[in-house]
Amino acid sequence: MTAHIEARKKLKAYLSIGVLLKGLKIEGCMLIEVRWHGRGGQGAVTAAEILASAAALEGKWVQAFPSFGAERRGAPVQAYTRISEKLILDRSFIYEPDIVVVLDESLLNADRSNVLMGLKPNGKLVVNSSREPHVLANMLRFNGDVAAVDATSIAIEVLGVPIVNTAILGAVARIIDTPRKESIIEVMKKKFPPTVAEKNLKAFTIAYDRTIIGRL
Repeated sequence: MTAHIEARKKLKAYLSIGVLLKGLKIEGCMLIEVRWHGRGGQGAVTAAEILASAAALEGKWVQAFPSFGAERRGAPVQAYTRISEKLILDRSFIYEPDIVVVLDESLLNADRSNVLMGLKPNGKLVVNSSREPHVLANMLRFNGDVAAVDATSIAIEVLGVPIVNTAILGAVARIIDTPRKESIIEVMKKKFPPTVAEKNLKAFTIAYDRTIIGRL
């Protein structure tokens, strides 16, 4: 209980003032930068915050924020998550992410250069898509790991609406080491009312199981 309270205090403080990350390793310090691309109403900002909250539960320093003040439904949205073992001082947007998460596949056509901009050659790409990972990798000319899951179908099946954030988090959990799946689940249980949490956890679990990871 004490550890959970301390993690929540740390998260509350540093979601607002920020934390530092510049790659997977900096002077021996674990560092992960995640950039989220979606459309207003899909829950990209909430997903970024849930991931940060889960990492905070594990004692990491975190940061989560959108690229603007509020979501506009249907408009392109970016959000950012930083996770570090040390205090994060950098408050800038993420320009060289370790992981890019795409909540809306149409952005790969409409805004591809922006979506993939700066993604590290050894980085990871998570896409809401019914296509196979190697097909996406070939289409995007990306040589890193690609995790693909049809999060939209899962969201409609389980939630009844195409809000894909908790489903895409299932795919993220398959491809990221920190935070653990169990920590993400714990945060979701506390974030949503019981009946809402139950459905979102189901979407998360189905997506986790259905995610396919591959590369060229």
